[in-house]
Amino acid sequence: MRLARAFRLPIIATAIALALPGCMQTAGPVAVTQPSSDLDYMAYGRPDGAVPAATDSSGGGAISALRNSFASASPRSSASAPVPAAYAAAAPAPVIRDAAYRLDAGDKLRVVVFGQEGLTNTYAIDAGGSITMPLIGQVVARRRTPTSLAAEISAKLRQGYIREPSVAVEIEAYRPFFILGEVAAPGQYPYVPNMTVESAVAIAGGFAPRARRDVVTLTHTDASGPSRAVVPLGTSLGPGDTVLVGERWF
Repeated sequence: MRLARAFRLPIIATAIALALPGCMQTAGPVAVTQPSSDLDYMAYGRPDGAVPAATDSSGGGAISALRNSFASASPRSSASAPVPAAYAAAAPAPVIRDAAYRLDAGDKLRVVVFGQEGLTNTYAIDAGGSITMPLIGQVVARRRTPTSLAAEISAKLRQGYIREPSVAVEIEAYRPFFILGEVAAPGQYPYVPNMTVESAVAIAGGFAPRARRDVVTLTHTDASGPSRAVVPLGTSLGPGDTVLVGERWF
């Protein structure tokens, strides 16, 4: 009995010694709030919209460079930056060169004789291809250019009327064009610069139901005389030209 008691006391003392340090080190639960990463705030913004200042607690490296880049550029400012719009310049349309244009019946001209208001006026070329002016009478205009017609008028005025006349001729209105055949309203129409056969058909009300819609017959008169050819709809149209829209067979 005495031997058992002698062994029991050291065992109890050892157990108590082992239990006391664990009890002394055990603490109650503590609530710790872990702050969110400032990199998340930099990327997505704080709830109040503020962006944290760049701090370098890592001592440099990639994370520090990333913080500095987010701090220097706000996502909101980059998203709202305007995008420049690109515009294509329109190509200039072709124009009729009046210096090379050949006049004919139906053209309306503005003749200016500088210093002579009685001679400056608008003149229409008649069916015979001439204009009639005070003092000098008829002047042939057909197949002349405006420049050559101005020289002819100057030469006539110099013959006993004006010592040194200065004359300019401008085209005020071009002679009309004609469109015939399978269109809604065939006839004569005023010419507009830079017209095509297709626009002429549109002015005449469009194709008739039995019209051939791919090509037309175009009659054109120039310095060498009249010529006729079968042309597509995109062909340029000149003053005095005649467009014939044919009939399709099926």
